[in-house]
Parts: sequence; C-alpha cells; structure tokens
Amino acid sequence: MQLHKITLAIATVAASVLACTGTHEASAGNAAPDRSADSAGAIVQTAPVGVASASAVPTKPARAAADTDSVAARPRVVAAGHHPTPPVLDSLIKGTLPVRGLYVFRFAANTRRLKHLIGIADSTEVNALIIDVKDEFGLNYNSSDPMVKKNAGTQVKAPNLGALVDTIRAHGILPVARIVVFKDSVTARNNPDHTIRKADGTAWHDKKGQTWVNPYANAIWEYNFRVAEEAIKLGFGEIQFDYIRFPEPYKSLPPQVFPEQNGRAKPQVLAEFLSAARARFAKMGVRTTADIFGLVTTVGGTLEVGQKWEPIAQSVDVVLPMVYPSHYPPGSFQLPHPNAAPYDVIHIAISRARERDEKMGITGDHVRPWLQAFSIGNPKYGPHELEEQKRGVYDAGYDGWVLWEPGSRYDKFLPALEKTFVSRKKVPPVPRPANRLD
Repeated sequence: MQLHKITLAIATVAASVLACTGTHEASAGNAAPDRSADSAGAIVQTAPVGVASASAVPTKPARAAADTDSVAARPRVVAAGHHPTPPVLDSLIKGTLPVRGLYVFRFAANTRRLKHLIGIADSTEVNALIIDVKDEFGLNYNSSDPMVKKNAGTQVKAPNLGALVDTIRAHGILPVARIVVFKDSVTARNNPDHTIRKADGTAWHDKKGQTWVNPYANAIWEYNFRVAEEAIKLGFGEIQFDYIRFPEPYKSLPPQVFPEQNGRAKPQVLAEFLSAARARFAKMGVRTTADIFGLVTTVGGTLEVGQKWEPIAQSVDVVLPMVYPSHYPPGSFQLPHPNAAPYDVIHIAISRARERDEKMGITGDHVRPWLQAFSIGNPKYGPHELEEQKRGVYDAGYDGWVLWEPGSRYDKFLPALEKTFVSRKKVPPVPRPANRLD
C-alpha cells in the first residue's frame, strides 16, 4: 500500500486509528491507554541485543511456591540488584530469551488479581507481566523521590509494589514497567511551564480538553527517567515507554508550539529521549523498550505524531508495534476487512519491520508486537484469532509477543497458549506477499 493511500485511509477512519488518543485506548474505552518520529537527524546507533538459538532457550524452572496473598507482609526491597533472579529470569532481562507477556493494568496490580496472572504464567508459555507503573493518570506506586512524588496523581496506588515485583521475579517471570511519557495530564497540570503551547503562549488542549507535556522539555525527560530508575530499584527488569509520541495535530485545533524545540524535528527528539534513556538504564543492567503505532512498520514516512521506524528502532533494545488487526483501515494490505485476517495483518506488518531492521543491521528478537486480545467489531476475538496472530509473528521470524486486554482478563484466550515456551520462529522467515504493500 503506497504512503499516500495509507495517509488517506488514516484520515477517513481516524476514529479507529489515529483519532483516538492512543491505539490502546481505542481497544479499552475508558479503561486503558496508547503508543507513537521525520528524518531523524543525528541518531545514536548501538548494537542490538541478539537472541539465543532455539536449542539454547532455557525452559521454565519449577517456580517458587510464593503466596501472593501474603506478600504484603514481606519486607520491601528497594536496593537494585537484591531481588530474586532465577536463571530463566536472568535470560529474560538480558534478552537472550524472547518475551511472551500479558499486560496488567493499574487496578489489576494487587495481590488477588496478580496471583491469578502469575498462575497463568506458571502454567503456560507466558514469561512476562507488563505492569502500569505510571499511566496518563499518574503513578501506580508510592515514590520516595520529591520530584516524582509531586506528580503522583490521586489514583489508587498498588500497595507494596516492591514486594509484588519480588514475588513475580521469584516465579521466574519478567516484571516489565510500563511508563506513559508524553500524555500525562497530572504532570502537565503540575508543571504548566513544560506543556505544549498555542501561538499566544497559553496551554494547548487536545480534543478531550487535556494538556500534554512538551516532549522537548528536558525537565519532563528527567522526571520520566527518575520514575524508571525507581521502578528498576523496585525490581522491574525492563523499562517499557508508552506514548512516545506527540498529540494528533488536527486541523480543527490550534497549531502546537513547542518551547525548547531548537529546530529539532519530532522524530529526532523522540529518538534522542529513547537513546538517553537506553544509555542511562543500561548502566543499571536493564533494557529499554518502546510502544509505537502499528502503522509505523509499513509507512515509509513519518506519522504526524512524530513516529518513524528507523529513528526509534535504532534507539531502543526492543520495539513493540501495536499491530492490532482491528485498527487497520479497510483495504490495508489489500484486505477488505483486516480485522477478519489476523494472520495476514501480523505477518505483513512484522515482516516489513524485520526488513527495515535488516537494512540497518539490526537482528535478533528486536521486534515484539502487541497482539489483540480484545474485540472491536466482528469477528469477536478468541483463541483461534490469537493463534493466527502468533503464527504471523513466528512466520515473520520472531519469537516474542505481548497481549493487550484493557482489563487484563485473559481466561478466554488460554486455549491458545502453549504449556511451555518453545521457539516457534521460522528460520528463514516465511516471505510476505510481495504485492501487498504496493
């Protein structure tokens, strides 16, 4: 599909793609969040993390029989490097074992709900839980950093998150910290000097009346870096940034003005943020990953929200495109109803991501797509649709994936989950249809 066709399709179906404040929010209604660079300017490229061969992939050990109902009584560990780290978890943290994970939204991060999700991971191929540490409504833990605490927000916090993370680790499961970055209404409210502006200098608001923090503001970078560092000290083994993007510049809204821009294009500053984060957290032994719109894998140019594949791909250890079939406009990849073709959508979109990575010399499990574990329209998604999406990932040459369900309810998809982790990626990958992107 040519770029101009995709751009037109985006405009005509904005309600289901970029018109939502984020792709994740489109699937969640009011229950959940999103994800999202022009020419990149000077981007720092570092060597990608490789992945072990199938024969070297460790299997899950017998996990500790830790009772998550009693973890609140355990002492909270806050010093980095003093958390349970079974061998399989060490492989996940280092990136030598691909991640297959489940999203855990803010209100599921409690002992009772987490016990069930840990049980799913213990009994299936799932080996990671992606937990909201900071979403667009503020923090999900009690910070000890004064700069961070002032932006905590009023939402309920997960009690004793450090103990919960240690329990997850003791089971050989990778705890991933999801941190929403630039759509942050709490921080925008508390830091009015660091918001996106209108030409007259007043605060810019999106279609929902919300203000966004300014991606060019160094103070906003530092705040998010500190949140991530606290998450690492709590025991999280990976930092996953979400809302790595600008708000949609609708023509019906005033133009966006960015203090501290200094001539830098949107994709350049997003890549600079991610590169700085990656260098900082690598010193703490943790990888940096980023969620982006699914369309970024196949659109050659830059989305209006600032996302472009090459700058972002070179700036993180893993890219997580949200390739939900329900979010692709009719006619994408010459498919009249993409939602009804989960294998084709995933295979084409992720194959194109691999091709673009290979041109930059990036190999290994550098792409870990978000898969659709929810329903929008027909067909309703269940085990078969999930199996087809997984098959698309494996045929594209990758082993890892994560599931998005806004309420973290995955029981209906359990029949599609294998009992143990087995490498399924095809080597060499199955070629995508050559004409589907023309």
